[in-house]
Amino acid sequence: MNIRSLTRGDGVVIGAAVLLFIASFLDTYGGDSSNIPNAWDNLGLLMSVYVGGIIGAVLIVVARALPQPRTVVGLELGQVGVALTVFAAWTAFWTIIDPAGSISTEGFDVEVGSGLILGLIGALLLAAGAIATPLVPVLKGALIPAPRPAAPQPYGAQPPGGYGYPGAQQPGGYGHPQPGQPQPGQPFGGQPQQAQAQPQQQPAGDFSPFWFAVPVPRPLFAEDGSPTPIAELAPGTWYLAVEQRGPALVAQTQDGRRGVLQDTSGIQRG
Repeated sequence: MNIRSLTRGDGVVIGAAVLLFIASFLDTYGGDSSNIPNAWDNLGLLMSVYVGGIIGAVLIVVARALPQPRTVVGLELGQVGVALTVFAAWTAFWTIIDPAGSISTEGFDVEVGSGLILGLIGALLLAAGAIATPLVPVLKGALIPAPRPAAPQPYGAQPPGGYGYPGAQQPGGYGHPQPGQPQPGQPFGGQPQQAQAQPQQQPAGDFSPFWFAVPVPRPLFAEDGSPTPIAELAPGTWYLAVEQRGPALVAQTQDGRRGVLQDTSGIQRG
């Protein structure tokens, strides 16, 4: 799981879920006849509003952090989570409209407690964050911004600490032998063959490879022009741009796959 792929909208969802959890321990009803101190004494209300909303938030966050979408009965986890948050908000709204419900109110008044009020606010925030995140640009931004590298590394150089980060240790320099190391089948100190000395691919023109991070998740397409994405670039992770093709970039992922990033707007250069 990659927590750096979480967005600001996911932060709203997490905060609203915490608010729901707190509200579940507050008084649900007030007045002269209150005998249900909080939602944990009303199983139907607890499961439909509070626990249902929290489960929806968990599914949304987990779906965002997973590298590949997971499905349940043909639906993605995120879709199931959004549906649960909307259901929780819908139930909370009508519960606060008619707080007594089937409770007999003859001879006394039933008042709305702080648990219902705070629960409605949390449920509405939860549903709004779940629905608006893919639609509002400001909510699509990364919740945890990518750390800036000390300096960009040249293509083929050995960065000092882990791949996918401009400052990470890489054995063999992206699949190429390090300078001065003997080739297999070649005596130590010997000169490599001319074919081996040539790089596999040179960047076009005067393009200089650089590290970059994307502001929101973006698909990476195959270099042969296939419309099916081969990977998804996640915010908070550094990728290496090895070539430029018009407005698009040829990028290399953490596992060594190369593809074309067609949308380069708003990328953060290392």
